[in-house]
Amino acid sequence: MAWRERVAREKRAAFRNEEYWGRPVPGLGPVDAPLLIVGLAPAAHGANRTGRMFTGDRSGDVLFAAMHAVGLANQPVALHAGDGLELIGARITAPVRCAPPDNKPTPAERDTCGGWLRAELALLRPRAVVVLGAFGWQALLPALAHAGWTVPRPRPRFGHGVHVELAGERGPLHLFGCYHVSQQNTFTGRLTPAMLEDVLARAAYEAGITPRR
Repeated sequence: MAWRERVAREKRAAFRNEEYWGRPVPGLGPVDAPLLIVGLAPAAHGANRTGRMFTGDRSGDVLFAAMHAVGLANQPVALHAGDGLELIGARITAPVRCAPPDNKPTPAERDTCGGWLRAELALLRPRAVVVLGAFGWQALLPALAHAGWTVPRPRPRFGHGVHVELAGERGPLHLFGCYHVSQQNTFTGRLTPAMLEDVLARAAYEAGITPRR
């Protein structure tokens, strides 16, 4: 918390004239969305600045462009809270709500924020989930079990393109794994726009938002 607030006070030179959000970042998108996208944590000069998940950073540039391409967003860019972005049938959240040092949340930070993720899931009725990265996958599985879905043992392992269907008292849930949209993955080609769009399109189909591509 102290680091998150210090970043908001000191700012990055490029954003010196902007007022940083500097607080925990809530989920983004309609609460009745049938598709949930789970990231990692707010970026120090992205969502920690804009107050909106994935907005204003390079990872968000990749994610929102892909969401727009498959019909999950009304525009391909998200720069600030008032830029007109609307998500279509999708909601974005994260297991860690405060920007962590070096954009690398710790298990302790995950556990501290775990109650917020469980509370959010209790209010949502997703039919499909896309998890960006292994950290989010490991954080989400116990939260899904707490929300009433049956997570098999041993737990499903994360992998890009992995698809697991979970049974639950609120109906089946299609769980998809996807490499995180970090610059480390997108700049090296480990995750390409086509790879991301493919996973999002499959999830959107299972959520009943768009037809099979």
